[in-house]
Amino acid sequence: MSKQLVVAALQLPTLGMNATRLEFYLKQAHQRKADVMLLGEYVLNHFFKEFEKMSKAMLKEQTRKHTELLKQLAKKYDITFIAPIILTKKDGFHKTIAKVTPKSISYYEQQILLPYAHWNEKKFFANNTTDQLEPPMSFSIKGFKVMVMAGFELHFDYFWQKVTDKKVDLVLLPTASTFGSHNRWREIIKTKAFLHGCFILRANRLGEYQDDDVKWRFYGDTMLVNPEGEVEMMLEDKESMLVEVIDKVEVTEHRKAWEFEKELKGRI
Repeated sequence: MSKQLVVAALQLPTLGMNATRLEFYLKQAHQRKADVMLLGEYVLNHFFKEFEKMSKAMLKEQTRKHTELLKQLAKKYDITFIAPIILTKKDGFHKTIAKVTPKSISYYEQQILLPYAHWNEKKFFANNTTDQLEPPMSFSIKGFKVMVMAGFELHFDYFWQKVTDKKVDLVLLPTASTFGSHNRWREIIKTKAFLHGCFILRANRLGEYQDDDVKWRFYGDTMLVNPEGEVEMMLEDKESMLVEVIDKVEVTEHRKAWEFEKELKGRI
């Protein structure tokens, strides 16, 4: 008997303090028996460049309110949330991804942050970016091995080696991609899904940010890609929700057909 999992991804702009839209979509997801719900980066909190105009107390309250809401909704609808969220600690802001289940909450702290002059999360956040890398958050649900990878971490082979080592069936990838990078992200995700024989569910945020004379447009493109590197569903650029059933047989058959791991066994 094949193992199936119902995965969902929400494509939204920043919610701010508004919670009504979140539950609106959750009701629909519950009707379709969703097991896991993925949110994009900077949906529960504002984009980090907007923090300068916000008080620390407001950001902290935003995080507290949404954390409590996710805990309530996870229990009410029997669903697991994977949701990027900003934690406020003594040494500053920490960029994390929360896993919220009906019974518990845990956090994965992003290990590699964007370091560029126009988008310098590494400088802004207090995350530890100097210690030796550790495996990303992973867990099992309904017979599927799942790994959570922060958007920028997609670019580094270390994390994909962990996908292979742990025989991961599904990678959950929350992002905040902009500047017309549609094609690059699509091709990377499709290639990684094929080479590592896994499903990849990517949730990218919507919205705009005005920086001096440059407008940052977060374009969506939330998608589910199968182990053959094919896009099974994509949401384009409007607020919406993706709900799809994935089957572990597709993972098993792909790995059996291509035998990438077998060819490397005992040689590295």
